[in-house]
Amino acid sequence: MYFKELAGYLERLEGTSSRNTMTDILADLLKHAGGTEIDEICYLILGELVPAYRGLEFQIAEKMMIAALAAAYSTTREEAARRVAARGDVGDAAYDLARDHRSLGKRMTVAAVYRAMYGIAEDAGEGSQERKIRAMASLLSSLDPLSAKYVARIPLGKLRLGFSDATLLDALSLMVTGDKSGRRAIERAYNVTADIGALASRVKRGGLASLSRLHATPGIPIRPSLAERLNDINDVVKKAGPIVGVEVKLDGFRTQIHVWREKGGVHVRLFSRNLENTTAMFPEIVHAAKKLPVQSVILDTEAIGYYARTDTFAPFQETVQRKRKHEVAEFAARIPLAAFVFDVMYRDGTSLVARPFRERRRHLQDLLGRRTGAGTIRLAGQRLTDDIDVIKAELTQSVNKGLEGLVVKNLSAPYEAGSRGFHWIKLKANTAALGNLRAGGAGGRIKGLPDTIDCLVMGAYRGRGKRTKFGVGGFLLGVPGRDERFYSLSRLGTGMSDEQFRELGRRIKAHEVAAMPKEYVVDKEVAPDIWIEPSLVVEILADEITRSPRHSAGRGRDRRGLSLRFPRLVRVRDDKKPHDATSADEVSSMHRRQKTASSK
Repeated sequence: MYFKELAGYLERLEGTSSRNTMTDILADLLKHAGGTEIDEICYLILGELVPAYRGLEFQIAEKMMIAALAAAYSTTREEAARRVAARGDVGDAAYDLARDHRSLGKRMTVAAVYRAMYGIAEDAGEGSQERKIRAMASLLSSLDPLSAKYVARIPLGKLRLGFSDATLLDALSLMVTGDKSGRRAIERAYNVTADIGALASRVKRGGLASLSRLHATPGIPIRPSLAERLNDINDVVKKAGPIVGVEVKLDGFRTQIHVWREKGGVHVRLFSRNLENTTAMFPEIVHAAKKLPVQSVILDTEAIGYYARTDTFAPFQETVQRKRKHEVAEFAARIPLAAFVFDVMYRDGTSLVARPFRERRRHLQDLLGRRTGAGTIRLAGQRLTDDIDVIKAELTQSVNKGLEGLVVKNLSAPYEAGSRGFHWIKLKANTAALGNLRAGGAGGRIKGLPDTIDCLVMGAYRGRGKRTKFGVGGFLLGVPGRDERFYSLSRLGTGMSDEQFRELGRRIKAHEVAAMPKEYVVDKEVAPDIWIEPSLVVEILADEITRSPRHSAGRGRDRRGLSLRFPRLVRVRDDKKPHDATSADEVSSMHRRQKTASSK
């Protein structure tokens, strides 16, 4: 396929906000893609060159792209910068410059453009910035205006097509079956491979039958299993019992540990909740993982700052400092990490994903011993019970230690990769929900919300009065819907410190866009002064969820949506992507449970 054809598809995708239309366009694209290029096409339309876990980044800032535009189209950097500022988008500026330069472009294939971009991303070391600029300029000058528009956006992460890998999974099903009946099988395979390009290539060649041979593999991250919420603690055993495993919920980094032996060496990879490669950030975990008595293993853990001498955990504000690319050794000495292992998905050549949790737990005990307090990699503690009073006591103890709460687990459940459900139930301590237990009460019903809500920051309102100095005076929050669009949920303006205002103000500047992104659904009366592209996720604590005619999340036939009463910022969630935020369906479910609990 020629890249100009792909650019035509991208233009059609950019021109619609309908998920069904996007799915149809993508399915048509995938049908026409060749078997040797479909993987590259999948990566490119997601704004990537490889899956996130492989960690290949362009390392191209907007100033470098402006310099490349100037060189490609024989103009000054000042003029290129003026064009970008005027259009508010580097891609649109590239289109205008290419058109004015009367650039017809060469008939470059998708594969040729992909190879050129891959080479640019791989270039590193002394003088690499100038080499990247020259190579990007050469590529842009070889493209027609429409192709240049999208190629200029990709290295900056600004493709803005309004869909994620979830829509691509639907499109793959449509490609191979003519409908969405194959989505479940495709998603099940994606949950244990996390490489949309390789998956598309396999489906293109061998259809759905080829997916049966896909299994968990060390070195390739598995999409994490997620816990469901409950308002009433008394329902925990009903949902997950009769006997459940009760574990402390720690407030650190979700970390997958992969270990395998190959060609006489021991290989270790660490992956984040978002499946990003974090191996270089946590050297003490890598060192400990190499000593595990296994041929191969995949472990699910929570890495948290831990001080063994005092048996105390670092607060999240300290632990988060360990997520860095520079000064790694210095911070490792200052804030040591321990990885608390709570699940195993693979061991010594065998996938354990489909095995019941009680069996996986036995594997952990066999591998790590039954002791929970030794070494950098430790077995997470667990208590088996069918007694609600025991769960309440464990929750109270967790609260008193300043921890997040509990996770209660169904002992018969498989590892539900990429899925949220009642196989795991979280009872969080940092909500108003647990006030009764904090005060020593015996009641188990949660009064208020059972959890915090992760929201996307959609935009900001300009500061007035004393907030003028911050540049912003409040924020518009939203959540993702089933159609992958984002729906407004609440304004955030109180319950924030001056430093929090400054931090969010700084972050917003980096992602500001000229107009409301097409994937946002926001009524005019709550439209912010400043729009930002989908990028920034924050954790919000609120007293309750209410009905509101002003917000679009969870909107029903009566035209009323959902909103948050007294929202407060807990923290920025850099470990979550926009579509990892709490969904509109989840917020609606929390609202229904809230009403049910209040009526009891």
